[in-house]
Amino acid sequence: MDRHPEMKEALEFLQRNWWLLLLRGLAAIAFGVAAFVWPGLTLSVLVMLFGAYILFDGIVGTVDAIRYRDQMDNWLFWLFEGVLGIVVGLLMLFMPAVTAFFLVILIAVWSILGGVLRIVAAVQLRKKIEGEWLMILSGVLSILFGIAVIALPYAGLVSIAWLIGFWAVVFGILFVVLAFRLRKAGQP
Repeated sequence: MDRHPEMKEALEFLQRNWWLLLLRGLAAIAFGVAAFVWPGLTLSVLVMLFGAYILFDGIVGTVDAIRYRDQMDNWLFWLFEGVLGIVVGLLMLFMPAVTAFFLVILIAVWSILGGVLRIVAAVQLRKKIEGEWLMILSGVLSILFGIAVIALPYAGLVSIAWLIGFWAVVFGILFVVLAFRLRKAGQP
């Protein structure tokens, strides 16, 4: 008998809705490319772009956590990550003049917490899916990104834009690969 039927249901949900991870990955890649192409963006425009991405990601995560809470053991973790994304995204959209240092800390905390949650989820799903290392890798990269942002808070805006862009592209690529692996795993 399967000891964790809710994990099987969560995996089946991810396989059926693989395209949600694909959308999240493509949005991250688009944001990352924009950060590389226009590194001299003003702080307020960068804040608004990143805020819109975080808000979108938070809404998708929150809706999924609430909608499928009966099918997930740790849905509260996913809900927390989603709500945190919504709060950070809204703050960035409605308070674009926030200081660069505060912005850097918000981004770093969001990235570190999200990374930890992805690692926890991957460890829980490791016996159910192949390629869980991609989710672990995306979590580790998110944590490293958050630490790097904290370590370099006063670096030039262009450097921070490029760092954010690099992280977003790598994160997006990992989500796209994971989405296609889930799609393939869900096919008969």
